Amino acid sequence: MFKKILIANRGEIAVRVIRACKELGITSAAVYSDADKTSLHTILADESYSLGASTASESYLNKNKILDLAKKIKADAIHPGYGFFSENSDFIHAVENAGITFIGPSSKSVRMMGNKTEARTLMSRNKVPIVPGAITPIKNSDEGMKLASQISYPVLLKAVAGGGGKGMRKIILEEEFLSSFEAVKREAVKSFANDDIYIEKYINNPRHIEVQVFGDKFGNYVHLFERECSIQRRHQKIIEEAPSSFVDSATREKITSAAIKAAKACGYYNAGTIEFLMDSKKNFYFLEMNTRIQVEHPVTELITGKDLVKEQIAVAAGKPLSFTQDEIKINNHSIEARIYAEDPQNNFLPSTGNISTYYEPSGPGVRVDSGIRRGSAVSVYYDPLVSKVICWDSDREKAIKKILRALGEYNISDIANNISFLMNILSSEKFISGEFDINYLEREKILFDSPKRNTDILKASAILAGQLKLRKGMVQKKSGADSNKWIEQNYE
Repeated sequence: MFKKILIANRGEIAVRVIRACKELGITSAAVYSDADKTSLHTILADESYSLGASTASESYLNKNKILDLAKKIKADAIHPGYGFFSENSDFIHAVENAGITFIGPSSKSVRMMGNKTEARTLMSRNKVPIVPGAITPIKNSDEGMKLASQISYPVLLKAVAGGGGKGMRKIILEEEFLSSFEAVKREAVKSFANDDIYIEKYINNPRHIEVQVFGDKFGNYVHLFERECSIQRRHQKIIEEAPSSFVDSATREKITSAAIKAAKACGYYNAGTIEFLMDSKKNFYFLEMNTRIQVEHPVTELITGKDLVKEQIAVAAGKPLSFTQDEIKINNHSIEARIYAEDPQNNFLPSTGNISTYYEPSGPGVRVDSGIRRGSAVSVYYDPLVSKVICWDSDREKAIKKILRALGEYNISDIANNISFLMNILSSEKFISGEFDINYLEREKILFDSPKRNTDILKASAILAGQLKLRKGMVQKKSGADSNKWIEQNYE
């Protein structure tokens, strides 16, 4: 096993890896920028080292600084977390060449799956269903228009090197194609330094279902079932759960088998996630592979009882998987909500400041993965994700009630946050009934209102109990002491 691991990340995922290292008896080495010098991960780590300037390009994305530091402190391995260098094949290759272990897949696998068209070609060759469309980049707009006509509109134009919802545009009519083609090209260059784009059929209102896979260096593969990730805002997941209430046992068998095929096709090892789109008839199509630990990995940990970060470290150290497929079972239900420092009332603009009051929820079945504490500073330099609330209970209904209770207890002051917005989603009828898809939030504009927390909990509890039915067209107006009166007036 490793003696020292350098964690090339920050925030809640750095804290998560540090805690795994401590439980394994491994020295944890954190890195931090000037903006993060008093952050929680720098305090919890056994060793902490400055990377200098606050901008990501000069700190967490400075390859030479991180590699030089890893050599200097004699780190055996580097854990990238998610984001930053976690899926950068050039960085991984440099780590490999430096004789340091990268806690993740090989640079070859990452390169193979990072190129969207190459990945689609590989999946098609290995009989993993893909969305109809191009498997090579489009050479020009004329070629793209011809293919769009063949697969029929609406279609999606996507950057080959894209991700996170960037470099992607839906085209409904042929006359929109040329302007959209040029716009996606520009965004692809700006965001990914690569203007290659491809085209695929637009699947109407699909679900986003992903499968957690794990492989070791001995050719052993397992899946840890699926996660429901359809609650998204601007193509970014904000609520995830496991298992999916939409996926039946027969579909689960098919989609997890396809995920294992995908992992084997690229010779993958360590933790990875195969993402699929699923239509209303439960047909599913390969979307992409995330070659790293996911933000939403805790929901899988809670329903399977497996520590994925510890397993990552063990597999990277050359150990075989510590469990077989037969040993992995779905145990009840888990839901995760991402807490962002952003203002739902002001177009979700990021919020910054020093946190003077900070109180996390707790209790049986409640987990909070956080990178902040009282006194922490939320800066303008990084992603506004500050923490995640993950709840587990015996079934989905109870898990929803639990996470609403937990979010109602969460108190963060001096920065705007999305807690009330999350509660509004979790207490909505369609979320509770499972009748949603990736476009749900864009359609349900009411969800962008900011509700009062106690009303949310009462409302959701009533819906879950099957006792009340919301009158059509009603919008929440009352809260606090008037919450019971509001329910009496607006439900039947």
